[in-house]
Amino acid sequence: MFTAAAADSLEQSPNALLAALPLAVYTTDGEGWINFHNEAAARLWGRQPPPHRERWCAAVRLFGADGQPIPPDQGPVATALRNAEVVRAEVLLEQADGARRDIALHATPLLDARGRVTGGVVLLEDITDRKRAERGQGHLSAIVESSEDAILSKNLDGIIQSWNKGAERIFGYTAEEAVGQPVLLLIPEDRHDEEPEILARIRRGERVGHFETVRRHKNGTRLDISLTISPVKDSKGVIIGASKVARDISDRRRLEEERERLHKAAQQEVAQRKKAEEAKDFLLHEIRHRVKNTLGTVQAIASQTFRTAPQSERDAFGARLRAMAEAHDLLTNQDWGMVTVRDIVTRAIAPFNPARFDIAGDETVLNSAKALLLAMSVHELGTNAVKYGALSNTSGCVAIDWHDGGKCLVFNWRESGGPSVAPPTRKGFGTNLIQRAMAGEQGGAAFDYAPDGLKVRLDVRF
Repeated sequence: MFTAAAADSLEQSPNALLAALPLAVYTTDGEGWINFHNEAAARLWGRQPPPHRERWCAAVRLFGADGQPIPPDQGPVATALRNAEVVRAEVLLEQADGARRDIALHATPLLDARGRVTGGVVLLEDITDRKRAERGQGHLSAIVESSEDAILSKNLDGIIQSWNKGAERIFGYTAEEAVGQPVLLLIPEDRHDEEPEILARIRRGERVGHFETVRRHKNGTRLDISLTISPVKDSKGVIIGASKVARDISDRRRLEEERERLHKAAQQEVAQRKKAEEAKDFLLHEIRHRVKNTLGTVQAIASQTFRTAPQSERDAFGARLRAMAEAHDLLTNQDWGMVTVRDIVTRAIAPFNPARFDIAGDETVLNSAKALLLAMSVHELGTNAVKYGALSNTSGCVAIDWHDGGKCLVFNWRESGGPSVAPPTRKGFGTNLIQRAMAGEQGGAAFDYAPDGLKVRLDVRF
């Protein structure tokens, strides 16, 4: 606080001392009217206020720490003069061009010999750069502290200097437990040789980026870690340590290993499936080959045995063998599994001019035994139609349809346009073959010798 003697000294030196100060300074009378300011104050305000025309402060506006405008009569200078006390405050000053600066304000009242306020001296220090640095440091600290990654620093001796919450979460040590300890605390014994190499690179000013390694949790668990390490320099550019960002990639590594395991398993499965397909193809080839050889042998024996039989009977027998061979080919092409009725019928009527057949049916499938039975039956019906029925002339035709009857396949054969039909006096070989085969499979075969054409219904048990 200035005394009366100090005030007299100021009066005698016509503010020369204040004008020479590098700090922004201005003075007021007892009512707060500005009666002097130096050039530093004018630069800070961004304007030259006329003497005795501005009260308390020549800034456009002042703001408090909360960002709210401060009324001039409630500001630091007015408070200092009103209460006759020194007031120190940090405020935000708005300049004439709208720019804002952080200011440390120091207001000192001037008192006369009786203690009455006769004026004031106000010092303004521009602390914008310092505040900006503090805010930047605070923002950076907040980022570091809230990071999910472990962020720590160490000196060139490998001693931990700082430790954030992310490091605590990943490694299990609190800051109190980690700071001051060698960073080897986190490195498994079998990886201790990594640290000297890292420190040597840091001393050379090198940055270590995305180095994947293994580190150790407080409980001893080994962690897969990705490290990024950068040199830390002092204000003179001298390297004094390193900052380290560690990211736990254990989950990612486990996912990669699981993906690799599944990939290998899939490859093995594909290879095994390929081998199985090759084995199946080989087996089917062998079955096809042996069935054909067997049927060829049967045909040769039959030809030798029935060489005195009529040619028509020998031809019929050969045709039946060929029909059976066709059915076997169809089954082996379908891996000896389930075959659609449509495929069976299409293959069986191929020798009988398929254009004269009208086919309609669903997508019912049969196993190999039932497929052979149906193929043989269709062949016999077709042979009979060529000899005696609708296919024995040029105008007849055959309608075939089928559907899934629940417990059996219902198969219908209807001839029309052929010669007039009369019931046979005896059953032929084909009719007997069909009826006996169906009965043996717990199915059924019904023949209707209608005059306008033969009608046959076959019930093939599933």
